[in-house]
Amino acid sequence: MRRLLALVVAVTCAFGIAACGSSDDEDSGSTSTPVEAASTTEATADESASSGGRYKIGMANFTLGAPYFIGISKTVERDGQRDGNEVSVTDAKGDAAALTSNVEDLLAKDVQGIIISGGPLEAAPAALNAIAQKGIPVVLVDRKFQSGEYTSWVGPDNEAIGRQDGEYIAERLGGRGKVAIIRGGPADNSIGLARTDGVKSVLEARGIEIVVAPDFAEWGADGGLRVMENLLAKNSDLNAVFCENDSMCLGAQKAIRDAGKSDQIFIAGVDGQKEALAEIRRGGNYEVTGLNDAVTMGDAAYARLIELLDGAEAEKDTVIPSPQITRANVDEYYDPNSEF
Repeated sequence: MRRLLALVVAVTCAFGIAACGSSDDEDSGSTSTPVEAASTTEATADESASSGGRYKIGMANFTLGAPYFIGISKTVERDGQRDGNEVSVTDAKGDAAALTSNVEDLLAKDVQGIIISGGPLEAAPAALNAIAQKGIPVVLVDRKFQSGEYTSWVGPDNEAIGRQDGEYIAERLGGRGKVAIIRGGPADNSIGLARTDGVKSVLEARGIEIVVAPDFAEWGADGGLRVMENLLAKNSDLNAVFCENDSMCLGAQKAIRDAGKSDQIFIAGVDGQKEALAEIRRGGNYEVTGLNDAVTMGDAAYARLIELLDGAEAEKDTVIPSPQITRANVDEYYDPNSEF
């Protein structure tokens, strides 16, 4: 199933074995090592239970406006409930000032550690400074802020995910064709930029024509539908489309289907959203995605914070593996009951 032990359980529970670095690495803040060890979810629960009591944890979300971010937050809540830890969740609804206010509220509740899901937010120095003044650990999940001090970060290598999608597209097209790229936005979104840069680096090297949609699809299916319709109106000869996440690809897929071009245009996405995996299993024109699973990320962030609260020395940055998912291996990852 989707949370395959070799990948997901390893990520969520093996930080104490594979993610502990030297103090020099932590001081430098430059460590970036994939986690590959295997353990069990129960092991993390046992470690938490043996730490001497319940922890009070804050889960600060910049936004819960997309399935991915909801999945991360719900996973942290579920993990905390499993271990008998109290998890307080906030939603800034996309407002950076509100995120800082939410963090201050969590600190006033005397939480012992905080996880921040930054969504499209690029920096949150005020929030991070408030946590630092309190002297408690803060774990960033998925988004690594460009400024401010944090204790640890867990997330994917987004450029690598883009490159592996690019390799699939180039091989599938035999080195020729025309590919559209749909971006989530805004223009300075580092995660989206990394994914698109990864795809473009491969396609450009192979001489494949690229059309980047001028409008942003805002990371949702409705936006993907709108932007794809505009692309098709001016590019009837497209062979493939890459979207910076699966939600936008699902909208783009509908636009392609409505235009009667499902046999002409195939789709490549990112995240491993269960609806996208269902489409890959179905055998249509949704052919590939790169795993950046919300449940995996939530599990990893929670396990890292518990590790820190238990007094372990954890590495600064940990890259979570993002295997490519195609029709050949989708059944290993697809879970219709998944939170994401």
